[in-house]
Amino acid sequence: MSPRQAERETAIPHPRETSILFGHHEAETALLTAYRSGRIPHAWLIGGPQGIGKATLAYRMARFVLSHGQPLAPSVQSARSLAIDPDDAVARQVAAGSHGGLLTLERSANDRGVMRTVITVDETRETIGFFGSTAAAEGWRVCIVDTVDELNPNAANALLKILEEPPQQSLFLLVSHAPARVLATIQSRCRKLRLRPLGTDEVIGAAASAADLAPTDLALREAAEASEGSVARALTLLGGDALKLQQRTAALLARLPQVDPRELHTLGDSLGTSDRVALAAFIDGIDRWIAERLHADEANANQNLPRLARLAEVWEKIVRAARDTETYNLERKPLVFSVFGWLADATR
Repeated sequence: MSPRQAERETAIPHPRETSILFGHHEAETALLTAYRSGRIPHAWLIGGPQGIGKATLAYRMARFVLSHGQPLAPSVQSARSLAIDPDDAVARQVAAGSHGGLLTLERSANDRGVMRTVITVDETRETIGFFGSTAAAEGWRVCIVDTVDELNPNAANALLKILEEPPQQSLFLLVSHAPARVLATIQSRCRKLRLRPLGTDEVIGAAASAADLAPTDLALREAAEASEGSVARALTLLGGDALKLQQRTAALLARLPQVDPRELHTLGDSLGTSDRVALAAFIDGIDRWIAERLHADEANANQNLPRLARLAEVWEKIVRAARDTETYNLERKPLVFSVFGWLADATR
């Protein structure tokens, strides 16, 4: 389960409904400058850690382009940001998911109402009809993929085909938590835009706005300081118990490859049976720990290649297991034992 899903469970606004962008001024300027030039690259890969505003930036760009269809118009040339009035017709249509010029690819529920673990090839093929339609023939058509990491192999290849021959006035905004792992052929057809983690004050501002809290809230500051620049993580940690759970998880990770079964039982019990926030906090802590190990080993990739390969393989297994646990509401304790067993083997 991702922090984004935890946000939705607690009624935090979807990025398409979020008009304010905290931080990322350079990235926003890069998009605006490229658009104003009249020669904007047709595809952008917006990468960075989870919960820092990548999708918010993508929707902000989509609203601006759909509202200002002529890059050389005076209103565009004089614009100082990608902001548009939230009461603008385009902004309202994007927030409602009803704008004919915007297509969003993201995981959806199947016929039984269960959230899929991937974005399917059939969903991705919607881009063909979307870009071939006349619904927005007189203006721009924008496709946001949130996230490209969740495309299954066939879906990724289907997206690649349309990226190779993009229609006129088309714009693809691909959101990724792990851009280096995106299919190389997709990467090669995108302008890369890397977003940094937010500062503590930026996290406080964004989280306070999203959750309707006072920026002076002490619990909010504590969560922001522990969030490592992620608004989604701060929102997940706000409950206090989630923060303690991540601290307990971090302590167990620090002891690897040694594992204490009694501690794992206690950790598994603290996840409950259906607490989505607790599960998100646990998986988020594991993801960050693996990311830190992979980043540290990349400096000496030739010497550490076997360990890099083992950790990458474990990361994939954990992602799949966590999605299955969330999708089918499985017991959490077996997941905890499996995760630490895999990590112990990979770090020996």
